[in-house]
Amino acid sequence: MAKFITHEFYGSTIKGVIPQGWIDASTLREVPDHQEIFLSATTLSNQIIEINQRVDRDEALSATRTQPLSTDSLPETIDKAAIMYHLHDLCDESDTLEVLVPAQKVPMQEIPKASAYRGVVALTATKMGQHRREQREGQTQGQAALTTNCHYLLVRLEEQETDLLVFVNVPSEEFDARGDVRGLEEENKLAEGLIGELVVRLKVVDWGLFA
Repeated sequence: MAKFITHEFYGSTIKGVIPQGWIDASTLREVPDHQEIFLSATTLSNQIIEINQRVDRDEALSATRTQPLSTDSLPETIDKAAIMYHLHDLCDESDTLEVLVPAQKVPMQEIPKASAYRGVVALTATKMGQHRREQREGQTQGQAALTTNCHYLLVRLEEQETDLLVFVNVPSEEFDARGDVRGLEEENKLAEGLIGELVVRLKVVDWGLFA
């Protein structure tokens, strides 16, 4: 059973959890100031935390290309559209995005005023290369189509005009190569459990971070 340990992010201004034994990527290479990245010591899976400018209504609805834009869209509709905006930002133009688990609103135990959502998508690169986020992490490019299950948590901080994002990425390539179906299932269970722990334990310690 996966174990998660308490960890402080962004200079101890945010507190949450990471899987036990995962490595802080900043000890290996430079990481952008708005990100915290942690790498599995045994697989290609990773956890990324990002602080981004809050996506406004018009930007959010621009991600729902196949749906008409409504001037009276409900807040939850806009929030879910903002999720798709952030997820599309992970992809190259020729990549595909498949919703595996639709966005579900969740109560953040330590940030009760925030609107928060979790879900799972599959990102598949359809040309040479990998998703933008994996390229940012400096992983080796491949020539075949590569699929990554992305377990996400979006925490919308309206007063701070901030979208706090967590992505737990599980590339399937290494498991597919050795026919390890059970291993892939266990890795996705770990990612699911990690998001669940963050829903309960993610906490802003110093709101001055967003000032």
